Amino acid sequence: MSLLTLKDLRQALGPDQRLIGIDPGSKVIGLALSDVRLTLATPYGSLKRGKLTANAIEIGRIALKEGAGGLVVGLPLSMDGSFGPAAQAARDWTRDLSQALGLPAALWDERLSSTAVNRFMVEEADLTRKRRAEAVDRAAAAWMLQAALDASQEDDPDASQEDPRDGIQEGSSDAG
Repeated sequence: MSLLTLKDLRQALGPDQRLIGIDPGSKVIGLALSDVRLTLATPYGSLKRGKLTANAIEIGRIALKEGAGGLVVGLPLSMDGSFGPAAQAARDWTRDLSQALGLPAALWDERLSSTAVNRFMVEEADLTRKRRAEAVDRAAAAWMLQAALDASQEDDPDASQEDPRDGIQEGSSDAG
């Protein structure tokens, strides 16, 4: 399978299919799951990073169990937005994972997702370093997936929001 844009990925999903968000770290792969309406991402879990085949089997089991029809994988662009070696490795890994699972995939900029999650966990959740380490990968995956869902919602014509002016003719007055 080839990599898709996020808009094309949403369109490729069947009814009530979810997306799996993946934050592929060098040691741990963080996982998140969208709801079936593709509006909310929640942390799901994490996997120890290993051989692609073993990771694909685990992610495939999750996709089957949860009704996921596609993947959104974090793309570690450089801070200036350039495409460096880490981004190239993530793109290649995503393409191989997508082919192994037979699921379409899109890449999404994940810059600073782990930093933002760590900051939140220290300042807001007051988690210890050990508890943060256990949770940060799946939370970063959810952060990244939520950003992708939010951005693609704006571009999705099927997800248009009601215009608050609907039913009010221009020039007319409601006061009265």
